[in-house]
Amino acid sequence: MDKSEQRGERLDAAEGLIQICRLVQGTYARISDRHDLTPVQAKLICVLAFGPRGMAELAQCFGVEKATLTGLVDRAEQRGLVRRSAVPGDRRALRVTLTDAGRRAATAFHAEATEALNHLLAPLPSRDREHLRRSMAKIITERQVHLATEAGVDLKGGSP
Repeated sequence: MDKSEQRGERLDAAEGLIQICRLVQGTYARISDRHDLTPVQAKLICVLAFGPRGMAELAQCFGVEKATLTGLVDRAEQRGLVRRSAVPGDRRALRVTLTDAGRRAATAFHAEATEALNHLLAPLPSRDREHLRRSMAKIITERQVHLATEAGVDLKGGSP
């Protein structure tokens, strides 16, 4: 029995996830502020750190309409964090890419966020952290498969 259970604070898994989400979002917001970013701008540059994305793909990633995403990208572009460019062969499509300043900001933000989140996990023994890591990976993979299936994507070889 751990200390929280000894105090009568036994959480079910869902409530625990809700509380962890609050802790992570609070950490993310504080770090965003220290880097002179909004949390949404921090998410944008972190997503783009993995490579350029189309506007439609970003809108889906953020769960917003393209018009809403346009405002976010406009503000990030004005700050010199991203740039938009045309997609060859598609006059209407735009691709969003990090600038050098955006890449530096993403790297610095990610490093500080990783350190803070590792600190959050520090009270757990290493075998518990590894168990949590494996459990999260399983949940994430299962959710991705579910979403891909809903979207009609065959993960073994493309789309139907």
